[in-house]
Amino acid sequence: MRQAQVIATDKTANTKSQTMVQIGLSACLAGQKVRYNGGHTQSRLCLNVLSQYFSFHTFCPEVAAGFSTPRPAMRLIGNPTSPQLVFSNGGNEDLSAQLNQGVATILPKLDTLDGYILMKNSPSCGLERVKIYQQNGHPHTIRTAGLFTQALIKQYPLMPVEEEGRLHDDGLLDNFLLRVYAYSNFRREVLHAPSIHKLITFHGTYKYVLMAHNQKLSRYLGQLLNGNKKMPLANLVNNYFKVFMQALAKPADRNNHTNTLLHILGYIKKAVSSPARQHIVEVIYKYQQGLTPLTTPLALLTHYLDQYGSSYINAQRYLNPYPERLNPLTRHI
Repeated sequence: MRQAQVIATDKTANTKSQTMVQIGLSACLAGQKVRYNGGHTQSRLCLNVLSQYFSFHTFCPEVAAGFSTPRPAMRLIGNPTSPQLVFSNGGNEDLSAQLNQGVATILPKLDTLDGYILMKNSPSCGLERVKIYQQNGHPHTIRTAGLFTQALIKQYPLMPVEEEGRLHDDGLLDNFLLRVYAYSNFRREVLHAPSIHKLITFHGTYKYVLMAHNQKLSRYLGQLLNGNKKMPLANLVNNYFKVFMQALAKPADRNNHTNTLLHILGYIKKAVSSPARQHIVEVIYKYQQGLTPLTTPLALLTHYLDQYGSSYINAQRYLNPYPERLNPLTRHI
């Protein structure tokens, strides 16, 4: 029985800056031949684009559990609320315990990660559309996450997790990148040595990101920090982090982006001529109508903010939520 390395950090990762975002990656997506058929499903997006900004840590739960490569294909069967892992080629031997045991050895070591990219449809690594088969051989209408993914989300419920296939949608990639960098920033800037000051400072830089994504939760977080809901620091930090990540869970829509862009314009309205302001407003509304990408009003606003904006508004992460070189790939939603 040939076994690959249980968890492998890419060879180049050790030479990368420690400031790089640390991301878990299904080993087959990294080009490792760990799939049931002895092959891989190498991701160009991950290896050619995201690897410039992410330090990948690869893992195959099936190999970690001691299953051979190659091996018979696997699938989930039984009750959708507690499916069993079996080989697809016949027999109902429950392999769930073996997989879960292999996964349990690695989960505690993933606490340094800022996100995870998974292989779609896998009974171990799929995120939400994994089939569960009935005794008659037909799949249930209910779909689920793979067994490793279920354990990962249970252990790290706030960590951004996504399937590689979904990241080829620009809007979903944009939201994943936003959440990954927000998660990483919070861990480094607040959780490393928590204080009220650090929490308030962090919140200040994400004010307009929150406005664009969820105004209700944005107001709640503001009230939380203003002392309306007094609680011990540890509880405050944990509560804030939970609601903060919840607020970013879904991509912002055009109307919320439009509202946010107009608010930001207010910071330079006295410094910019009336014709210039009117032009910016027109471009913002063209974005709202779907006639121009988000990059257009953002670039226009940034041009004037660089000249006339305060340090506070220029520190807003809404203007640059993740590395600028990724923007052309994702910011035209």
